[in-house]
Amino acid sequence: MSSYRIWSVIIIICAVLLAWFVVVSLKFPFKLGLDLAGGTELTYSADLSQVPVAQQGDSMAALKEVIERRVNLFGVSEPVVQTESAGGLNTQNRLIVDLPGVTDVQQAIAQIGQTPTLDFRLATTTMIGTTTYQAFLSTGLTGRFLSGATLEFNSTTNQPYIGLQFNSQGATLFDTITKEHTGQILGIFLDNQPISEPVIDQEISGGQAQITGGFTVAQANDLVRNLNYGALPVPITLENTQTVGPSLGASALGAGVQAAFIGFLAVVLFLILWYRLPGLVASLALVIYVVISLAAFKVIPVTLTAAGLAGFVLSIGMAVDANILIFERMKEELRRGKTLDVAIHEGFHRAWLSIRDSNISSIITAAVLFWIGTSSVKGFALTLGLGVLISMLTAITISRTFLFALSLRSKNAFTRFLFGTGLRVNNSPKQ
Repeated sequence: MSSYRIWSVIIIICAVLLAWFVVVSLKFPFKLGLDLAGGTELTYSADLSQVPVAQQGDSMAALKEVIERRVNLFGVSEPVVQTESAGGLNTQNRLIVDLPGVTDVQQAIAQIGQTPTLDFRLATTTMIGTTTYQAFLSTGLTGRFLSGATLEFNSTTNQPYIGLQFNSQGATLFDTITKEHTGQILGIFLDNQPISEPVIDQEISGGQAQITGGFTVAQANDLVRNLNYGALPVPITLENTQTVGPSLGASALGAGVQAAFIGFLAVVLFLILWYRLPGLVASLALVIYVVISLAAFKVIPVTLTAAGLAGFVLSIGMAVDANILIFERMKEELRRGKTLDVAIHEGFHRAWLSIRDSNISSIITAAVLFWIGTSSVKGFALTLGLGVLISMLTAITISRTFLFALSLRSKNAFTRFLFGTGLRVNNSPKQ
């Protein structure tokens, strides 16, 4: 068995395994956007004009975490909170909140739009019968008294800790709290969720304090970010609200899947009817392309929107462009009297430069759309870009391997028919 046949068997086995993975994982549905699943999308613009450029990334990350905490309190199934920066001449920073299945849009807007609250609470222990109950009581010390938090390191042990600086009012209040409650836990809460529970070691005056506790650098960084941006988040303004009903989403999903299936069948029929045996090989490679794409959508995972499905449907047609270029070059070599092996080799060799240039231009276009586009445009750009990359693998490598694996040697009318085009038959493919 030739090496091409061995590799063909390996490719088919891998494709079958990927197909099995896609089918089995259907009990965990593809990640769908709101335009397909139904729900509400809230788009906010973030004002970073007062934030230093070096801190803008941290401030947006902190804003995302704060909003995620609020959204999770709704009990929404698989909410998605993401930030995006639309490049170009006018850079815009956005916060996008997807709430699948949410119907009370105004309540969601009201709760998300509230200013996050940061406060310090004392832990108290009470007995209820034989049960010990711990509660946290408000101290009146909130985030508005906190001037800032910094990441610092112990000069002896090099362990990270958090340095706190309160304003004058906060310093007085903090002094009183630590003096009267030494040895107790002073919990730090953001949006009513505890983010740290340090113990008061001693009375602390002057408005400066330290939070220690065996933090890793990453943990300490996260806590500093929450403290600095929790009470004073980046100002956000609601730009757009999009609501899609479940029935409309299901209808859009069905239409998208139907379009993809019809487009796939149309391309396969064209390939087989016009290019015959090479077209059949390209169709098999196209099936493998679809399987690899669906597996990639699962693994990454890609959030499929209506625009993303359109990009996938478009990529199905683009996936055979390379094969068509190769087959046309291959036919030219056959008409010149070249043998099948030589014609196949020359067809791939001569078509490569055109395939490379066209695919690079498509990838650049997808990258630009992903960089400057909104979330829906990014979905289209992502599926299109992935499709182009995967199609290069299936067209250049898989189709070529399958064609060489056939090793057709006979010189007869049937062979000429198999490598003909449409109603025409190549003159003399020699072997």
